[in-house]
Amino acid sequence: MNLPAPDYILAIQPYEPGKPCEELEREYGISDSVKLASNENPLGPSPMAAAAVSRCLKSLHRYPDATGYRLTRQLAAKLGVAPANIVLGNGSDDLIGMLARVFLQPGDEVLIPKPSFLMYDITVRAAGAVPVYSPLRQLVIDLEDLAKRLSPKTRMVFITNPHNPTGSVVTRAALDSFLAAMPAGVVVVLDEAYVEFVQDPHSPDGRAYLDENRLLVALRTFSKAYGLAGLRIGYGIMPQAVAELIHRIRQPFNTNTLAQAAACAALADSEHLAQTLKAVHDGLAYLQEGLRRMHVHYFPTEANFFLIDLERDAAAVNQKLLRQGVIVRPMGGYGYPHFLRVNVGLPSENERFLKALAVAL
Repeated sequence: MNLPAPDYILAIQPYEPGKPCEELEREYGISDSVKLASNENPLGPSPMAAAAVSRCLKSLHRYPDATGYRLTRQLAAKLGVAPANIVLGNGSDDLIGMLARVFLQPGDEVLIPKPSFLMYDITVRAAGAVPVYSPLRQLVIDLEDLAKRLSPKTRMVFITNPHNPTGSVVTRAALDSFLAAMPAGVVVVLDEAYVEFVQDPHSPDGRAYLDENRLLVALRTFSKAYGLAGLRIGYGIMPQAVAELIHRIRQPFNTNTLAQAAACAALADSEHLAQTLKAVHDGLAYLQEGLRRMHVHYFPTEANFFLIDLERDAAAVNQKLLRQGVIVRPMGGYGYPHFLRVNVGLPSENERFLKALAVAL
């Protein structure tokens, strides 16, 4: 079929998400699988968030609050910013797409660490812009290399902190130096999807750069630490002038009623967030100790996941894990054919992964 789509759309490779547990169980003839592949919250959502969703079910015939009034103000109070500095999105992907529509034109260049979140590349290409890749240095974003790749065509830069898929962070000092050299008119997108898990005191916080004279947008999500991945809700923290531009093209009902209600309740449940962080940090320590005993090399992380270097074909090991009902993420598609990415699960799931890996090896 001769499709009238532009070449830059036809050239895009579709995003391939991890398979759901149900599909893998059917494919491999297994049951009771453990999924440690998508960096999800092992505890699930806050009970307060689940209750808030239930209360909203009777009003599903009504349109959502297009302004997200209550959630925006709760976020502003918690983060110490003005409501005008916050834009809600149907997950961070939605915000990335809106930023691209506002700031990118065909032929513009966008700097992207490689590897990183695949939706950066897809969104940039969908705008007709050109991704310019910067390789990681020892699994960390190389800000010096990114700066060297700036050109008169550069309009946007993506920095993921903590980085996905490596879990590494850049330092505040390094980011400060990078931003000081940034030309006017270049939008820096600081993707902080995993910021709640960070323990390194030298890692930056996007709120510190909220300045009308700096084109920096910090992206955050309720999918990870708050356990609301299935409801698709995130937000951006940005200068008011940028937010006003985003609102010009934002779909009026881009965040749904259930997501807004759940996010408000999740923000109020500080105890559940604390339990999540403890479960993740304790789980990381347990998994890493188990890997040390197995003499399997892993990398440090500031997220709820980490990389393992098997020093052999990780895809083959992954197949053996799948046949034992353990789902992790092989990293061949990211350029690391010997690596697996594993997120922290419940204690029983973490134990099952270690036992399955020992068998697979």
